[in-house]
Amino acid sequence: MAIEKPTSQLLRILESASPAQRVLKARRPDRYLADSVRFPFLALVGQPEMKLALILALVNPNVGGVLLIGPRGTGKTTAVRGLIDLLPQVQRGTCVNGLGCEPDAAFALGIDAVCTDCATRLGRGESITAPDRMRLVELPLNARLDDVVGGVDERVALEQNRVRVVPGLLSSADQNLLHIDEVNLLESAIADAILDAAAQGQYTVRRGPLSATYRARLVLIGSMNPEEGRLRPQIQDRFGLRVLVRGLPDPEARLEIYHRVRDFRLNPHAVIAAWWDETRIVAEEVAAARETLREVTIPHAIEQIGLKWIRDLCIDSHRAEVTLFEGARARAAVDDRKEVMREDLAAVAPMALRQRRSPFIVEYFADQREEEAEIARVIHLPVRKTRSRRK
Repeated sequence: MAIEKPTSQLLRILESASPAQRVLKARRPDRYLADSVRFPFLALVGQPEMKLALILALVNPNVGGVLLIGPRGTGKTTAVRGLIDLLPQVQRGTCVNGLGCEPDAAFALGIDAVCTDCATRLGRGESITAPDRMRLVELPLNARLDDVVGGVDERVALEQNRVRVVPGLLSSADQNLLHIDEVNLLESAIADAILDAAAQGQYTVRRGPLSATYRARLVLIGSMNPEEGRLRPQIQDRFGLRVLVRGLPDPEARLEIYHRVRDFRLNPHAVIAAWWDETRIVAEEVAAARETLREVTIPHAIEQIGLKWIRDLCIDSHRAEVTLFEGARARAAVDDRKEVMREDLAAVAPMALRQRRSPFIVEYFADQREEEAEIARVIHLPVRKTRSRRK
């Protein structure tokens, strides 16, 4: 008799929809104090799909980010901010010249791909990166394009009579989470700049004769209320996973939400302390899953299942395959497995394939097929021979 492998503790926590009871007793010890007080991610009641999507994006940035869609007051922003305590460490460049030199560039492109100081350090066998924790960067609603991509340092221009290009918020978001609240209300120019940078992993700022290129390898998380306006299809397609966040229908679950919010307002440190053990466990498993991800593979038979689903749903965007398969790899890594199973695809499919079908495109191509059939009928008509007239 086969012994079924137990699901990882991380998945059990994320997929549990029933609220756990917590008794808030003593004050939280000082050693657990955070820089700011945030409602614990794991203390959110229900919403297993939203929790899973955000964790998968942390584990595998190639998922392509997450879009949370739902009415006000359903915990979207609270969940994103709660991720801070789960963020893993990444390797950041320590270039003293601020050029972002990385060892991979030197190994792949040669020593000229890094600055002289970093090349010297590499030659001495020193590391030019250091571990640093990921951060959450939030885009202010009143941000200007120059704030986002960067621009001319006005203070230096006025005081020193010279022009210097300074990086913007996108550069700060490199290897971090970038959260855009009310993404459907974002100005088109800013949205396009963010999407292009997220897709390419870098962006270039040009101001007159000056230009500078910055890295922007970020995990994009957007949230929106559909009552306040629709999201342009171009922007929506750039988000890998889409989650519909609704209020919980169960009265007991809703009552539990009220109790936890009340407790948090009365004693936030006690609430954080009550969930600290679970938070620490999940943070460790997220870091471990990022390491496991490198070895996770997808069997050919599982790939064919995913391709069939996409074909049957008449989805044209190739981002559907990327998101579905990368999300499934991340879920397998979260479950401490090195091979994707059908259940991984099934868990990710609703989030990866939701809202990717376009009725307009289906109708458009249907009209084109009719026109092409008419063209084919005309060009394949037999050519009639005409008799030449004799003078």
